[in-house]
Amino acid sequence: MADIFEKLIKNYGPLGQHRERAHGYFAFPKLEGDISSRMKFRGKEMIVWSLNNYLGLANHPEIRKVDTEASKQFGLAYPMGARMMSGNSNYHEQLEAELAAFEHKEDAILMNFGYQGIMSAIDAVCGRHDVIVYDAESHACIIDGLRLHPGHRYVFKHNDVEDCEKQLERATALIEKQKTGGILLITEGVFGMAGDQGKLKEIADLKKKFDFRMLVDDAHGFGTLGKTGAGAGEEQGCQDDIDLYFSTFAKSMASIGAFIAGPKAIIDYIRYNIRSQIFAKSLPMPIVIGNLKRLEMLKTMPELKDKLWSNALKLQNGLKERGFDIGSTNTPVTPVYMKGGVEEATAMCMDLRENYHVFASIVVYPVIPKGHIIYRLIPSAIHTDADIEQTLLAFSETKAKLDAGAYKVDAIPDMAEISN
Repeated sequence: MADIFEKLIKNYGPLGQHRERAHGYFAFPKLEGDISSRMKFRGKEMIVWSLNNYLGLANHPEIRKVDTEASKQFGLAYPMGARMMSGNSNYHEQLEAELAAFEHKEDAILMNFGYQGIMSAIDAVCGRHDVIVYDAESHACIIDGLRLHPGHRYVFKHNDVEDCEKQLERATALIEKQKTGGILLITEGVFGMAGDQGKLKEIADLKKKFDFRMLVDDAHGFGTLGKTGAGAGEEQGCQDDIDLYFSTFAKSMASIGAFIAGPKAIIDYIRYNIRSQIFAKSLPMPIVIGNLKRLEMLKTMPELKDKLWSNALKLQNGLKERGFDIGSTNTPVTPVYMKGGVEEATAMCMDLRENYHVFASIVVYPVIPKGHIIYRLIPSAIHTDADIEQTLLAFSETKAKLDAGAYKVDAIPDMAEISN
């Protein structure tokens, strides 16, 4: 019999194989100082484009004040236990009611984390006779939720409504053959890597032809899209057609937790059947009270979203004017697509950080195909014109070096050898 640990040591996985050189620099980096558009990395001030602090609430003085006062009053332990047993409170129920009203739904349920929340929601809603139809570029939390599903699932090409219809036809045929079960369609309001919105309205229109329910993960749309910030459904005028609306507090709210909103009867079912919440401690009171304040500011301070979009458009237009490919983003998420190997990407990213003081997340093989590089820039309401101009200059100069072959190296350097 083999030692189960032996296979892990022999193969750390596609990302883990680079851990010794990448750890602390490309993987698990440490950003220090107050959360802002500029923070310190390895002792140097950086312009940071890697935080989902869209509205700039993470270090807003009003937020800091409420978080501090709530922590002082309740501590982090209160309430003790899971919501169902001993961890409920008026504040938890107030936040759920306000989120439901904001999203124009009958009810909502809080979740401790977005990732585990949507996984467990899929598990609660779908049984073995049900069929799930989902977008090919769905987030990992959705994919992992699908792995829990014992029934059939059909994937449609990313944002391809025609292919989505074909998969709904397949799902419908299977349901009719089984004579039992239903269909849940899952997509996203905003796809977090490419920044394009899901085609929610066009997919919702397919309800005229097919019988299915629609779950939308709008983690990046909540607070950034729509007239009031209610998200991609509001932006596209189809919020009523979204049966279950999911989002996290980790993006626009710069906090912890998540929620799912929908019909009261269905939310009640989820509330009594979602294992990740039934068997987990309730969200601590300071987080709940802090999220109430964040939601209030999101609703009453539209200037935050306006500033976010002003900065996003300045950054995106500046990149396009300089000849960069930013794909089809129609949200603040700003991908920058380039060509190059892993070694070139590594050298370029190091140049950006060490010499231009720009900290941006980079994605290379094996996450994406060989020969491709993606930088993902996340603008926020607190970035300045100086941040944007300095970043545009840095990208222009480093892209010129990339094209000239200046970053061609034989091997990825050892991060431990780079001076702090």
